[in-house]
Amino acid sequence: MHSYSHKNILDTLQFSKDDLNYLIEKTNRMNALHESGKAFGILHGKLLASLFFEASTRTRMSFEAAMERLGGRLISTVGFQFSSISKGETLYDTMKMIEAYCDIAVIRHPVEGSSRIAAGAVNIPVINAGDGAGQHPTQALLDLYTIVSEKGKIDGLNIAFIGDLKYGRTIHSLINLLRHYPVHLYLISPEELRLPEKYKKNLEGFPMTWEETTDIKAFWDADVAYVTRIQEERFPDHREYEKLKDIYKVNKELVLASKKDTTILHPLPRVNELSTDVDDLPNAAYFRQAKYGVVVRMALLCLSLGVDFD
Repeated sequence: MHSYSHKNILDTLQFSKDDLNYLIEKTNRMNALHESGKAFGILHGKLLASLFFEASTRTRMSFEAAMERLGGRLISTVGFQFSSISKGETLYDTMKMIEAYCDIAVIRHPVEGSSRIAAGAVNIPVINAGDGAGQHPTQALLDLYTIVSEKGKIDGLNIAFIGDLKYGRTIHSLINLLRHYPVHLYLISPEELRLPEKYKKNLEGFPMTWEETTDIKAFWDADVAYVTRIQEERFPDHREYEKLKDIYKVNKELVLASKKDTTILHPLPRVNELSTDVDDLPNAAYFRQAKYGVVVRMALLCLSLGVDFD
């Protein structure tokens, strides 16, 4: 029996392969409970602090829907202007107040490393919902679960990452999880947006293999293609963004030219990099990906709180 010991979820590097396989198993169990109507009430009496100091739609609503579907409740703040941080309060002091009100906190913040500061301030569980260009661990966990659900396995897959590999925290996080499995990655990006060296270093000694290319046609060799937008808000120089923003576009013609039944994923939101004419293809899985996110986060909330649901 695997012993899961992660109260806080801050970084994908904290998870072993045994942890990941256990989380997939527990999410399958949560999904069965949810579909049968038996998940409601598991977190009755528990209160979630939903702290989003950076723009979010899917992640925030997904966590809040997960808590509600478990019968828990939540309080939230969205944006610096609606919190005491706008008055000069430190994140540490904000978290000490949250600890007095809630049983668990989910935080998104534009500064990399902020979730670790938040977790260090309190004794309640803290879940990182995205910190700057750093990590987005629960997105990576739901992405991994999506791959398993859509493909029936992880081992042996060819997986393409397309777009902003430099600033894309969802890519950074998912690669850290996939390194535990014998998969091959195609890292497709312009030279200026290649995967940073520190993330490549994390792959040393693991069964994953990878190659870098600027050619979008590498997509045709992939079993799974993970498309991401070029992130305007991360660029220090807006002119650089304007030069690169439309460099890749995955459309129906490109997808149908593939010899493989390539599953298309995207963490959303999208801009121009993924055409809406892909939406009606059976292998377009990004809206199912968003749906999987709710049950994954339902499982994670319970596990972080130490609430069993077997």
